[in-house]
Amino acid sequence: MKKLILAATFVACFGLLRAKAQNVNGVKLTDIHVDYIQIRAVKSFLADKQWIALEHGQKVGDYSELYIRDDNDKKIEFNSAIDAVNKMKAYGYELFSVYTEQVDQSSNRPVYVLKRK
Repeated sequence: MKKLILAATFVACFGLLRAKAQNVNGVKLTDIHVDYIQIRAVKSFLADKQWIALEHGQKVGDYSELYIRDDNDKKIEFNSAIDAVNKMKAYGYELFSVYTEQVDQSSNRPVYVLKRK
């Protein structure tokens, strides 16, 4: 039993070393303590990738500062906006509302408003 506990401890420590803190414009998601945030999926034109832009009331100089990034300042790829909504549940947020914003004359995209539980 002691060997099992020791092995589990080593695995957990190794996993924590490899874990990347997620941030938006240098602010860790765990350090964002606001009642509401909004997220939207941003698709790449040339590749089949999707990133998430997160707004929590921060001052933004450039739109690219809104992307969720890892410790190496690399944009984190998500499967969809709902993937990000589910991820934000771990940070204490739940889906509050969804609305659409017009991207161009012929298309809209959903914007998800999340509320702190």
